[in-house]
Amino acid sequence: MKKLLSLLFISTTIVLSAQIYDPVSWEFSQKQISETEIELEFKAEIEEHWHMYSQFVEDEMIATKFIFFYNGDTIVSKPKEGKSIEQYEPLWEMTLRYFEHEAIFKQRIIVNSEQNIQLGGYVDFMVCDATQCLPPDYDEFSFAIKGVEESVEGKDALTFTQKKTENEIIDEATDKNSPKESKGLWTLFFIAFFSGFAALLTPCVFPMIPMTVSFFTKQSKTKAKGITNAIIYGISIIVIYVALGVGVSAVFGADSMNLLATNIYFNIAFFVLLIVFGASFLGAFEITLPSSWVNKSDKASDKGGLIGIFFMAFTLALVSFSCTGPIVGTLLVEAASGGFMGPIIGMLGFSLAIALPFALFAAFPGWLNSLPQSGGWLNSVKVTLGFLEIALAFKFLSNADLVMDTHFLEREIFIAIWIVIFALLTMYLLGFLKFAHDSDLKYISVSRLSAAILTGTLTIYMIPGMWGAPLKLIAAFPPPLEYSESPYGVGNRLGGSTFEPVEGQHLGPQGIMAFNDYDLGLSYAKEVNKPIVIDFTGKACVNCREMEQAVWSDPTIKNILKNDVVLISLYVDLRVKLPKEDQYETTLAGKTKKVRTIGDQWMVLQANTYGTNSQPYYVFLNHKEETLVENANYQDYGTVELFKDWLNRGLQEFSE
Repeated sequence: MKKLLSLLFISTTIVLSAQIYDPVSWEFSQKQISETEIELEFKAEIEEHWHMYSQFVEDEMIATKFIFFYNGDTIVSKPKEGKSIEQYEPLWEMTLRYFEHEAIFKQRIIVNSEQNIQLGGYVDFMVCDATQCLPPDYDEFSFAIKGVEESVEGKDALTFTQKKTENEIIDEATDKNSPKESKGLWTLFFIAFFSGFAALLTPCVFPMIPMTVSFFTKQSKTKAKGITNAIIYGISIIVIYVALGVGVSAVFGADSMNLLATNIYFNIAFFVLLIVFGASFLGAFEITLPSSWVNKSDKASDKGGLIGIFFMAFTLALVSFSCTGPIVGTLLVEAASGGFMGPIIGMLGFSLAIALPFALFAAFPGWLNSLPQSGGWLNSVKVTLGFLEIALAFKFLSNADLVMDTHFLEREIFIAIWIVIFALLTMYLLGFLKFAHDSDLKYISVSRLSAAILTGTLTIYMIPGMWGAPLKLIAAFPPPLEYSESPYGVGNRLGGSTFEPVEGQHLGPQGIMAFNDYDLGLSYAKEVNKPIVIDFTGKACVNCREMEQAVWSDPTIKNILKNDVVLISLYVDLRVKLPKEDQYETTLAGKTKKVRTIGDQWMVLQANTYGTNSQPYYVFLNHKEETLVENANYQDYGTVELFKDWLNRGLQEFSE
């Protein structure tokens, strides 16, 4: 830290160049809506070619945030924002929402205090252009709120609300229903569709198929009437489940559904929920709805006609809840990242898979003879789904751990848990384990053996992941390679050598060891007599990832970064708070900047020392902290040949 502070002190004599970017300017205003209601407006003017991210993106690190300070409390709110641009980003595998040119946010508050109120706070935001990103920045605001003549006892002095005007509601509805190409929604639909088939093969649903089809064919005077009634029954099932999806979206709203995917507390809640669902499927207990609901619905189904058929479908949904409920709950959790349409599309796919067999078997009753007999295999399907629910639960716990950066559930621990889960599932499928509701297994069927081979193969496939194997088939589930207990896996060595990571060294992109602390990296470079490459980067920097994947993957470049230099990767958007004694204020491009996080510290180091605040940005240093060649960025050195030449020239200068 002392070396870093001395470097910053020396750099104060440097005149900052035009490379210090400040592409966003904010204006704050307020408007009296009524005697007790005020609308706060936050307007961002964004320079040409730059874009600022919305509040509602899957990655919380790049999302715009509004923090209010009132009466000693910190309030995080989500003001109403204008229409944003949506674009799917393949590198991140997510849809990004951002603003160009201008962004307007509006927050309404209700005042219930006779005293005047001073409401302060700041807006935290991040901007990028086509070739670079800037570290998260903030702008402070303060509003003088006039007190009301008479306050209502028992109510808060200040309440944040989100009332919308009629025009805003119409605009929002138009935006939600506009056609958008969404790779994620199609994926969700097919996952939900196959989940519906899985639910169909559970003890609560499968036996209902012949019973229901037989009822319609016997009660209908003609075959055509029976088919019509069965189709209406199937449509009713779809309507019921889609209505559930619409209800979830209406309650949470499009914005909140997007936030669920990355919110720490919701991810932990989802983890607990899926563990409960999984335990239920394994037979620990049964999740059921009140019997009075089922009885009332069953009674309504006796009325006949369309209403009677609808309530027959509703009765099926209620009776089968102990089997379908956990699957539906899991789907709704997964659908959180699909925005407003996610739960609706998910429930459409799920219900379609359940409804189709009823309509098809009614049209072709002879097919019923080919259906397998109900029996113990139905509970086996249920138990298998229980194991899968528990495995998926740890993905949500991992999401929360990654956001908090606690390293509680590192890669090796996650993989070990999955190995145990799928090994137990394999043993169950082979008949070595038996649960409460399982019947005696006289022999292993071909389908059960095939499933055991698949899960057993997956179990063996995951074992090398404990020693650093990438596990590409399940790459979307475990934490990234660098988020591990030991950089190259349990008990492993770099390239099979006796190398052991030193203090502060972590596994970076392309398997390259990197320091995330300037002082530790500098000390190590002097110890091993190697030059230094500083990599000013960001966890949410798209072009940083592009550089690492497209350029650093070149064998020559990778070898240089691994063996010939000491790489120091400084993340300017790392929002881990500095100790109070290390926080300070500085002047940057004529503005007062509060250095509160580790990311702020590296951003100020880059700006004050090298005259720029964009990423990615690369500096080649000797042990005296002198630059050996010109500094490099993505725009001018974003190809293999140019970056390789830059590295080689730096090595040549260091050797001389």
